[in-house]
Amino acid sequence: MEDLKKAIMDYAESSKKTKFYFSDLEKAVKKVKPDAKAREVKKAATALINEEKLIYFSTGSSTMYGMKGRGQTEDH
Repeated sequence: MEDLKKAIMDYAESSKKTKFYFSDLEKAVKKVKPDAKAREVKKAATALINEEKLIYFSTGSSTMYGMKGRGQTEDH
């Protein structure tokens, strides 16, 4: 789980985008750990939200993830 969370945070910190779809996070994790399952990635992303490192961002039609304090997010 920790290696998945690290891969997600590395991607979020290095990406030019400030908001990500789940599929973006999944692709980033699979580059580091190709055998990772979508369910494991989802659990890691949820854990990062619970730790307040990531936040949800709703566009109305879909939910995206964002790094807390980076870019225009709902907590600003």
